[in-house]
Amino acid sequence: MLTAAAVVTNLGSHGALIAAAFAVLESGGDGGDVGLVAAARTLPLVLFLLIGGAVADRLPRHRVMVAANTLNCLSQAVFAVLVLTGEARLWQMMLLSALGGTGQAFFNPAAEGMLLSSVTAEQAGRAFALFRFASQGATMTGAAVGGALVAVIGPGWVLAVDAAAFAIAGAMRAFLDVSHIPDREPGHGMLADLRDGWREFVGRPWLWAIVVQFSLVNAVIVAADAVYGPQVARDHLGGAGPWGVALALFGAGNAVGALLMTRWKPRRLLFVGVLCVFPFALPSAALAVPAPIAVLCVSMFVSGMSIEVFGVSWMTALHQEIPEEKLSRVSAYDWFGSVSMVPLAAALAGPAESAFGRPAALWGCAGLCVAATAAVLCIRDVRTLTRWGTKPVALGEPDAEPRSADAEGAVGRLG
Repeated sequence: MLTAAAVVTNLGSHGALIAAAFAVLESGGDGGDVGLVAAARTLPLVLFLLIGGAVADRLPRHRVMVAANTLNCLSQAVFAVLVLTGEARLWQMMLLSALGGTGQAFFNPAAEGMLLSSVTAEQAGRAFALFRFASQGATMTGAAVGGALVAVIGPGWVLAVDAAAFAIAGAMRAFLDVSHIPDREPGHGMLADLRDGWREFVGRPWLWAIVVQFSLVNAVIVAADAVYGPQVARDHLGGAGPWGVALALFGAGNAVGALLMTRWKPRRLLFVGVLCVFPFALPSAALAVPAPIAVLCVSMFVSGMSIEVFGVSWMTALHQEIPEEKLSRVSAYDWFGSVSMVPLAAALAGPAESAFGRPAALWGCAGLCVAATAAVLCIRDVRTLTRWGTKPVALGEPDAEPRSADAEGAVGRLG
């Protein structure tokens, strides 16, 4: 049910991102106005993530998810009506985008906590791989279909479809079976819960180190792919068409990586996952050269595949190591670290290009990715954390003793 609801949401949301940008442009705005609407969504996402995590660990997570979906549904529905009637103003679109970002700030920690608590240890890796495969497939399909629909029927109707998708997904999540999740004792207040989550976060070197790593990695990927990539494609690779093919190959890599992780259970899951972050630097390096489009496509495919190996390994580690009652708070700190540097990177990408030149800025992106990843491998727990046995950690039942992936009956192990 969680996977099906995520597919419905992603089909609508990623088309709506394109629709929102074109709605701004069709209302008379320019590229700067598109950026303002995007920033209006990102800012409350960053501001409210930690509060959202604490709320999701105090209340039933599926109810928090449904409430967030309701807010997103209403904000997108109003957005759609304004666009369809030709009455959309920039401040209105910014306000509605901010409401959508607020809903996402409460939804993300609740959704990740819900997902992590819903599977047993022996099935965790395959379940997370299946979830990511379905979600990434819906993301690619939603972006492709949404872009086509914007051209055919206009952005207002695509926004209306997204509102309907939130309504359907919210209804599905309302019927989630949560009987397997133990009752949680009442907390001692919001601040106390946040401090408790912070202690859980900083007390695990592997956890905070990888979150810091990805605060840099995500930032430079956004700068390379969202800011520099389209410009390189325009100037050297033949325009938007080849760039779209490269992005599609990244999505294909996502799918292959997720399928791989349904079969592969690496024993040292974090070590393998972090090693797979090194290929994230390949697209930035290919754009910096700039390499021929075939080389760029290969680098995008490899990086897309590697991100799924890391993603499944990361989710499995969280499922195994974090107590169920603190999953959403820890997830909130993870999300906060992962997105907090993205707006700054997007804002500094242009000045960096002006100061150092585009190739140097892209080489800098690749270098930061490699350096941050190499630094994380210096953390002992990252290198040594191993997969546990088969008992469901999420239910609070300690495993008798850690066992290797082979003891769990892994199939198709590659190492």
